[in-house]
Amino acid sequence: MPHSDVARPLIGRCCLADISLAAPLSRIARARDDSDSERYRPPASRNPISTFIPATCSSLGPRLTRRRPRVPATSPTRWPFAPRCLPPPASPTPHLAALDIHDAEPPALPAMDDNAQNIDQSKYLDNAIRAVKEKKPLPEIDFTLHTMEDGTQVSTLDRVCKDVQAPAFLPPTDEQFFSSHDRTKPNITFLKQHFYREGRLTEEQAIWIIKEGTKILKAEPNLLEMDAPITVCGDVHGQYYDLMKLFEVGGDPAETRYLFLGDYVDRGYFSIECVLYLWALKIWYPNTLWLLRGNHECRHLTDYFTFKLECKHKYSETVYEACMESFCSLPLAAIMNKQFLCIHGGLSPELHTLEDIKTIDRFREPPTHGLMCDILWADPLEEFGQEKTNDFFIHNHVRGCSYFFSYPAACAFLEKNNLLSIIRAHEAQDAGYRMYRKTRTTGFPSVMTIFSAPNYLDVYNNKAAVLKYENNVMNIRQFNCTPHPYWLPNFMDVFTWSLPFVGEKITDMLIAILNTCSKEELEEETPTSLPSGPSSPPLPENMDPNSIEFKRRAIKNKILAIGRLSRVFQVLREESERVTELKTASGGRLPAGTLMLGAEGIKQAIHSFEDARKVDLQNERLPPSHEEVRRSQEVSREQALEKATKEADNDTGLATVARRISMSSGSNRSRRS
Repeated sequence: MPHSDVARPLIGRCCLADISLAAPLSRIARARDDSDSERYRPPASRNPISTFIPATCSSLGPRLTRRRPRVPATSPTRWPFAPRCLPPPASPTPHLAALDIHDAEPPALPAMDDNAQNIDQSKYLDNAIRAVKEKKPLPEIDFTLHTMEDGTQVSTLDRVCKDVQAPAFLPPTDEQFFSSHDRTKPNITFLKQHFYREGRLTEEQAIWIIKEGTKILKAEPNLLEMDAPITVCGDVHGQYYDLMKLFEVGGDPAETRYLFLGDYVDRGYFSIECVLYLWALKIWYPNTLWLLRGNHECRHLTDYFTFKLECKHKYSETVYEACMESFCSLPLAAIMNKQFLCIHGGLSPELHTLEDIKTIDRFREPPTHGLMCDILWADPLEEFGQEKTNDFFIHNHVRGCSYFFSYPAACAFLEKNNLLSIIRAHEAQDAGYRMYRKTRTTGFPSVMTIFSAPNYLDVYNNKAAVLKYENNVMNIRQFNCTPHPYWLPNFMDVFTWSLPFVGEKITDMLIAILNTCSKEELEEETPTSLPSGPSSPPLPENMDPNSIEFKRRAIKNKILAIGRLSRVFQVLREESERVTELKTASGGRLPAGTLMLGAEGIKQAIHSFEDARKVDLQNERLPPSHEEVRRSQEVSREQALEKATKEADNDTGLATVARRISMSSGSNRSRRS
């Protein structure tokens, strides 16, 4: 019988049998008889599996398991090594045809006595059982542990900043939202902690708070009246975490009477939390907590600044519209202890007596002029008490609307209405408050400004203050800012924010690839370097586009353009944090020319309170229309590009690189042609 015919039935009937090989295949060759090995070795052209089939199964082990096709029960064949393998099944299987097994008889093998077969089979079973029992388990690896460079292990399940609470991801249920003591009121203790953890309500819950608060506000008059003791607070501007600090300094709202002078929203990134929490307090304490309207509680400013964007980002435009309706219900002024006029802005030429305030139609958007506008927008003169003019009112060029009122105007109004002082907000103060010149008749400050947003915009580095009036004693309590979660400008995502970093690296790679000049070549003077100017030299219209000079100059301009982009991206990358602060302080836009000043220029731009105030001065104005904003952005963009062009054109190294590459490119083109 040919070798191949011997190998095929061995493969089909032995190698594919249900057996467990008791030793590695490497031991098979050592265990079998040399003569038998030669006898049954198939030619190399056959299936390579057949080369591993021994004459006997004496050394087959547990490392290889094959399934043998079943042989018909009528087959008279008896295998000499059957005791070492599992007995063949009796039933036939249709897989035999697929395996192409021949009906040739297996070769005659030496007979083995029964005792030897039983001993070998027993050893085989013992080896198999021992291998199963001694099988080493897979090593257990805790993938929640990470080994640091210093060898310490930290859990990936723990928060990196353990002193910062995990955000509240789920909105509250109605059981959590409503108070267990009064199911008609919100649970303010829960809301305080929920908002502190950046939690959000459902849209229905948020609208419910706003509408319930609006019902109470609508029932109040334009001019409120309240007695002492009371705590007066200034601008909050969406700084929720500082609002919590305010209540710690001023006292628990359940036990302390509060009067807020407006500007609860915009500029900060937690405005909706401030509104919802203050409105919830108003629902609980309608007779001990009062809210006045500020100039930012209107549609025009909230659309221009951040509040509308915040409402749409965290909730929906429906919530924003509910807030706008509620803002129109806020009272305009208050008389505290029958001695102090409390308003957000200041006096007006149309304000003669307190009755004038009572006649205003406040349920509308504030106009750009008139009594309602002045109450929300007016400021005392910067030279208050030392005016160089006798006019009572001067146009407010800083705000772009309303008036500056003078010391004589304030004294005349106080005397006419038998009041002691005017308490207002509306202006950021370095110390959190400011006392203006005292009146001649009472010796009390004629005007006091209170500002309750510490480190305004995260840039001003100012303190905040509240005014506590009790037993005819007035105390000013100051407090500093509280750390808060970070938001990118205008709720930007991190991918958009990272573009300056990516752009800088790309331009760096481009310049590095193009920089084929040696150090000596870069340092050598060249008469062909490009002169500095507002832009790259234009290509003459009459120059042949196929000429070498045209192509050289075009390459120069392209390389210089890359240099300009590199300059802009480098400034954005190196000072990304300060750029963020400056953009926040300027309504999401960098002041024209600031970016091109570089790192030191940006540092100086936000160095002190006065510097931050000057940078932010344009945002204290009545916002322009959308068309005016678009034109202003175009002008700023043109100025920035012009500055970047000058910076790149003055870079002699970059100009030399451009010249050298253009010369090399032109020479290569000339040789190819």
